[in-house]
Amino acid sequence: MIKIPTLLLAITLLTHAAPPTQNIPYHPADANIPDPQNRCLLDLKIPPDTKNFPTLIWFHGGGLTSGEKHFPEITGNGIALIAAGYRLAPQAQCPDFLTDAAAATAWTLKNIQQYGGDPAKIFVGGHSAGGYLAAMIGMDPKWLAPHGYKPTQLAGLIPLSAQATTHFHVKQLRNIPGPPLKPVIDDFAPLQHVSKDLPPICLILGDRSIEFECRVEENEFLAITLKKLGHPHIEFHELKDLDHNTVTQGAAPLIPAFIQRVITKP
Repeated sequence: MIKIPTLLLAITLLTHAAPPTQNIPYHPADANIPDPQNRCLLDLKIPPDTKNFPTLIWFHGGGLTSGEKHFPEITGNGIALIAAGYRLAPQAQCPDFLTDAAAATAWTLKNIQQYGGDPAKIFVGGHSAGGYLAAMIGMDPKWLAPHGYKPTQLAGLIPLSAQATTHFHVKQLRNIPGPPLKPVIDDFAPLQHVSKDLPPICLILGDRSIEFECRVEENEFLAITLKKLGHPHIEFHELKDLDHNTVTQGAAPLIPAFIQRVITKP
């Protein structure tokens, strides 16, 4: 386990000189996506005086039924941040939230260069349900395919306390019987899409004694499977004494460090 110094837990948001650009629609105008709650929007923070910067797309948690878009609490300069909203159940149905996550990712791949970013340095991450969305978009090619992109065009994936089996609420929406902790591995499970050819992946979890039940073990199995398949860059961090909520604070220094390792690797 990794012990995060107490001082690092007090570090807050990345500082940017310019205010964020807010509520950018990310679905194509002609897509005819029903969005009565007006959630298919993203906010963008650009690092000052920086060109060809990396970008982190961040999906919020909330069990696919709640939550609001927000920027992750990370440290380090020179990284653009995108906070992406997405449609929520019960108003939205499966796979609306995955369709939205893919569209937000595709928007970034298509547009970040005009803001000064490098489209080859785009990372996708999120916490809890948002981490699940990030993993699915970055591991199963069918979600980005309608936009003309592939997961291999992403620089890396950073699922934070994500579910590696089929998400418990996805099972509910698809009327799959059984208790929430009963694992299902089908097309809606990141584990179904393991491959040595995926982008670099950084899995961050809380302490298994206080995290969501089975969450650490699922991700540990995901990491081991990827390694055995020959994936060249998989990281697994279990953060001691941090639970499902406080793990976001402990992840603050780990996320930019992972991004830096990826973009500077020969």
